[in-house]
Amino acid sequence: MKGIAMRAQPKASHFVNGAYVEDKAGAEIEVIYPATGEVIAVLHEATPAVIEAALAGAEAAQKAWGATRPVERARILRRAVDLIRARNAELSELETLDTGKPIQETEVADWPSGADALEYFAGLAPTVTGETIPLGGDFVYTIREPLGVCVGIGAWNYPSQIACWKAAPALSLGNAMIFKPSEVTPLGALKLAEIFIEAGMPAGLFNVLQGRGAVGGALVTDPRVAKVSLTGSVPTGRRVYAAAAEGMRHVTMELGGKSPLVVFDDADIESAIGAAMLGNFYSAGQVCSNGTRVFVQKAIKERFLTRLAERSAAIKLGDPLDPETQMGPLVSSAQRDKVLAYIEKAKAEGGRLVTGGAAADLNTGFYVQPTVFADITDDMTLAREEVFGPVMAVLDFDNEAEVIARANATEFGLAAGVFTADLARGHRVVGQLQAGTCWINAYNLTPVEAPFGGVKASGVGRENSRAAIEHYTQVKSVYVGMGPVESPY
Repeated sequence: MKGIAMRAQPKASHFVNGAYVEDKAGAEIEVIYPATGEVIAVLHEATPAVIEAALAGAEAAQKAWGATRPVERARILRRAVDLIRARNAELSELETLDTGKPIQETEVADWPSGADALEYFAGLAPTVTGETIPLGGDFVYTIREPLGVCVGIGAWNYPSQIACWKAAPALSLGNAMIFKPSEVTPLGALKLAEIFIEAGMPAGLFNVLQGRGAVGGALVTDPRVAKVSLTGSVPTGRRVYAAAAEGMRHVTMELGGKSPLVVFDDADIESAIGAAMLGNFYSAGQVCSNGTRVFVQKAIKERFLTRLAERSAAIKLGDPLDPETQMGPLVSSAQRDKVLAYIEKAKAEGGRLVTGGAAADLNTGFYVQPTVFADITDDMTLAREEVFGPVMAVLDFDNEAEVIARANATEFGLAAGVFTADLARGHRVVGQLQAGTCWINAYNLTPVEAPFGGVKASGVGRENSRAAIEHYTQVKSVYVGMGPVESPY
């Protein structure tokens, strides 16, 4: 484990203006390897001096970067993509140490999807142009301008992917970004900053500051910040949204969910079960868009549950660095305890335990068994609150109108899925589901080409795709008069 610790400890806590920066006056942040509970790195929170250096540097660097030709910005991002892909093995190992996710996941889903985002926006940015609006002799033309300094605040479940998802549109469109990772998973963003400099990006355009809520608060309320992009919980989102509103800042909020996955009785059951498992057990259930309310039509409910239990019991838990491991630990002891408390509450409220239901007996780490409850009703805690762990709630339903109404009866609106052989019904149902991201006969696939985001309490704005252009640029309209000015005065 000493070797792992040596690999995990970064050169310093922060990356500011092109270099690693340390200030040990900041409070300590211990990085815990979730598979063993051991400390593998120690960082420090950003002090006011480090925060000021990051803000000043970002503001200064952004002016020249915003005036740089988009194709030149794109070339730097493409070089960063190549570096990430060439180093995927070592970056994925670091991601596993930071999060506890199995190496078989991080090698295909974390840094690779981050590289996809950088590549996509490198290609997209040079195509972003204004328009001309004819008005007879006069005309108006529009210019898309960068916002300026953007703040990204990350979550701990996909730390490096989130850093890339936010950096890619921000930087490609001419902004600077100061990124604050979750204090639980602080390591990957530092590597991204290092790679950007190696790829030729000017210093100061992507700064990484470590810290808890106070550091985020200092960034969100600084008058030099034009935009805040947060991935996190609904309570955190409400606080950050309110703070950003004080300065009339642009915001993107990608928050939590309690998403429905609806399985009709004509669905391919094996595919629906596979999607339900991916939507509850992948990354040990720590995915914001997970379909944690699985509505199964009554005619196939028991057949669905029987096969689901068989497949769930076969999931291999273990050492996340073992390529054969399919599910790792939860990210922290606090998260494990929270998930176990939800399991006990589901038992107490009358849920029928189908499989799992306890901490995994591995004698180490923060593991919880893949857990399925049946006979969950809409008023139970498990059907209303986001667990963020490997706990699936299976509910049953009679007909289409009923399940649509029940699926929508939540404050959340991040995602939703429908499994049916009747594609007309599939389109009809998703057309009525109150969710920003939906799937038909699939679940949790989020390619960078598609917009991602929620409605209601699950957030505002969209990440990825062309939709992100609207959230990292602003439009300037220029009226051009071609004749004399007529005036009654």
